[in-house]
Formats: sequence, C-alpha cells, structure tokens
Amino acid sequence: MKLRTFFVEDNPTIRENLIATLAELADVEAVGLAETEADASEWLSINPGAWDLVIVDLFLREGSGLGIVTSFQQRLSSQKLLVLSNYATADVRERCLELNADAVFDKSNEIDALIDFCIDLNTAKA
Repeated sequence: MKLRTFFVEDNPTIRENLIATLAELADVEAVGLAETEADASEWLSINPGAWDLVIVDLFLREGSGLGIVTSFQQRLSSQKLLVLSNYATADVRERCLELNADAVFDKSNEIDALIDFCIDLNTAKA
C-alpha cells in the first residue's frame, strides 16, 4: 500500500526529485502539492482524510511552512507531518517539534533519514 503524501515545496526541481526518489525508494504516492501556505492549507482542509503524510518546506513562495505546521497540529494519529528544510537548525527543529511536527529533516544531509522514516511509516501502516 502506498503512502499517500502531500508535498509543500515551491522549488519545482527539488519537488520533482523528492517525489521521484520517495516513490522509488519508499513506496510514496504524491496525492497533491502546493507552493504556498494558503494553497497547502486549503487542500489539507478540504481533504482531511486523503493523506497519510505531509512534507513541508519552511520557506515558500508565499507564506511559511511554519504556518502549515501550526494550522495542522490536530490530525489523526496515523497522519504524520514532516518538515524538510535547508534551515533545520536546533532552534527550528525545537520549534517545529513544539508545534507537533513529527520530525524535521535537513534537505542537504538528511534525505536518507527521511527515506527511512517514510519506509518505517509505510511498514507500520501495512
């Protein structure tokens, strides 16, 4: 069973590479994507049961990934929200986790850990 994933990333190259990598290595299926906080919040609000995982970048074309993390603190226990950012400093990690993000990964050096998280989540879901 595929892990239904919503991607919030405004860089098309990063987004396409991430989707392809996770589809191949972690059995992830992209169910939607957004480039702005408003678009992501709208889709997630309209489709509350249509996703298992949300992967959010913090710096978006409009708005902030932190706003999405803040808005979706309440979700099903089976639904996970991850932050994937180039700015995964200790302070950023702490703040995201305080806001109920399930994990925070650095784009530059923690992609393998993200893949492992997705594989584990998909295994637990099966």
